Amino acid sequence: MSRLLKPARVLLLGPPGCGKGTQTSRLLKRFGISGMSSGDLLRQHIKDKTEIGSLASSIIKQGKLLPDDVMVKIIESELRSRSWLSPSQSWLLDGFPRTEPQASLLDSQILSPASANLNFIVELQVPHEIILDRIANRLVHVPSGRVYNLTYNPPKVEGKDDVTGEPLSRRPDDDPEIFRQRLVEFDKLTKPLVTYYENANKDAVFEVAGETSDIIFPQLESEMIKRFGEKAE
Repeated sequence: MSRLLKPARVLLLGPPGCGKGTQTSRLLKRFGISGMSSGDLLRQHIKDKTEIGSLASSIIKQGKLLPDDVMVKIIESELRSRSWLSPSQSWLLDGFPRTEPQASLLDSQILSPASANLNFIVELQVPHEIILDRIANRLVHVPSGRVYNLTYNPPKVEGKDDVTGEPLSRRPDDDPEIFRQRLVEFDKLTKPLVTYYENANKDAVFEVAGETSDIIFPQLESEMIKRFGEKAE
């Protein structure tokens, strides 16, 4: 593990199933920075039955998406509680912002006033057909979130979690046709988001492409070192 010489405030963008979670985990471990997942935060608020969690739960039960201002409040609360709103801090956002309006609110209301704008926006590019093939072969252990793939990361015992021995299952939305539509919708949302960041600070945007995490990560690692330097520990 190493430490960065300059503060890095990172956003990872990538379609569902592209391996974004894997890249996030590897980056956090490699450079010793902290990460924040909007999905994890939301689930925790719902579990703890906070005011925001109760509101979010009622909206989700109606099959609706959370309003941008609600998501911004969740992220702002966590950024402040972790003392991350400082130009000297390094951190990584996973899953938020997802849209241009969310990015605009995040910048104008939270990051810009603290001089803590994102300075490395990574767009992960993985061919849709590769993603769909992964999804068709994906199994999960729901209680822990452990993910397996029948092609390149199969469970030791067919259909069983390696740690607990409990049954594995498929996510309800892992139907290839449903997932294909999710990819189309993601592309529609992400294009304006990337354009927003290119207009705000084009040099901060970095596109990295590959069919596997092992192809993508060395490129991402090299770019992090190039931009922010490192000091081995």
